[in-house]
Amino acid sequence: MELKDLNQRFGAVLDYLDSVILGKREVVKKVVIALLSRGHLLIEDVPGVGKTTMARSLANILECKFHRVSFTSDMMPSDILGTPIFNRNTNEFTFQEGPIFTNILLADELNRTTPKTQSAFLEAMEAGQVTIEKNTYDLPSPFLVMATQNPLEFSGTFPLPVSQLDRFLIRVSIGYPTADVEEKILVQYRGLDRDVIKPQIIHLDEVLSWQEAVPKVKVDGSLVRYITQLAKKTRENREIHLGVSPRATLALQRAVQAKALVDGRDYVTPDDIQEMLMPVWAHRIIMATQSGVGTHAYLQAEQILQSIVSDTPVPV
Repeated sequence: MELKDLNQRFGAVLDYLDSVILGKREVVKKVVIALLSRGHLLIEDVPGVGKTTMARSLANILECKFHRVSFTSDMMPSDILGTPIFNRNTNEFTFQEGPIFTNILLADELNRTTPKTQSAFLEAMEAGQVTIEKNTYDLPSPFLVMATQNPLEFSGTFPLPVSQLDRFLIRVSIGYPTADVEEKILVQYRGLDRDVIKPQIIHLDEVLSWQEAVPKVKVDGSLVRYITQLAKKTRENREIHLGVSPRATLALQRAVQAKALVDGRDYVTPDDIQEMLMPVWAHRIIMATQSGVGTHAYLQAEQILQSIVSDTPVPV
C-alpha cells in the first residue's frame, strides 16, 4: 500500500477514536502507535475519563476479539492465562484458554492484583505466548494489552515492578476534558443523539501489514546516535538510580518509526524522538530520591528527561 493510502487509513482510525474520545487526539494517536509498534499501553488516570471506551472502540473498528479483566487481589495467574481441564470422555487434559487469548486485552487496575499474577503477563507481553506446564501456546496476532491503574488509590494496590513497567511501550494519561469538550460529551451521550463517526472497518490482516511496515521506516545514523546519547545520559545522571535499558532504546526507535508512519512519512525526524521520549521512557526510570509512585514519580522523571534533552545537541 502506498504511503498516501496508509496515511488515509490511519486517519480513518484516528478520526473514529477521536469521535468517541472527544478532544484527546494526541492520546488516541499514541494508542495507534502502540498497536503498530507491537507494543503495549499503560494508562494511568482517574476513573470515568474514557479508558474502557477507548479500548472497546479500538476493538470495534478492528472487529477483533476483546476481553476486559477487572483485577482484584485474590486473582491467580490461571484466571488470566487459563488452565488444563480434565476431560472424562477422553481421559485427557484439555487446555482451557484464559481471557489473555484475545487481540485487545483491557487489564483494568492491574496494580490491584498481586505480583504473582502481574508476572503472568511478562512472557505474554514480551513474546506473544504463554507457557503452561511446559506447553507453549501462541497468542492471537495482533496482541495489545491496555492496562490501567488509578494514580490516587494506593490502599490495597501492588505497584508494578520495574520488569513489568519495562514491558509497556507507552504510558499515557487521558486527563479531564475541557469545559467545551465536556459539553459536547453530554450532548453526544445523552441518548439517541450520538453523533459518532461510523467506523471504516480495518481488517486484522491490514493491521499486520502495518506492523510489518514500521521497521522499514528510515532512521538516519545520526538519529540512532542521538537516541543512544540520550540513553547514556540517563544512566550517568546522579539524580537517576536506574536509567533506561537497551529494551527502552529499541522501544523508542519502534515508537518513532510508527509515529512517522502515522504522520505520513517514511523517515524519522528529531522532533519524533523528542515527542515520544516522555511517554516511552519516563515510566521506566527510577529516580535516586524518588518520592512515592505513580504520577509524582513520572513527573520527576519527565523533568530530568527534559533537562537531558535540553543539554543534548540535536542532529541537523
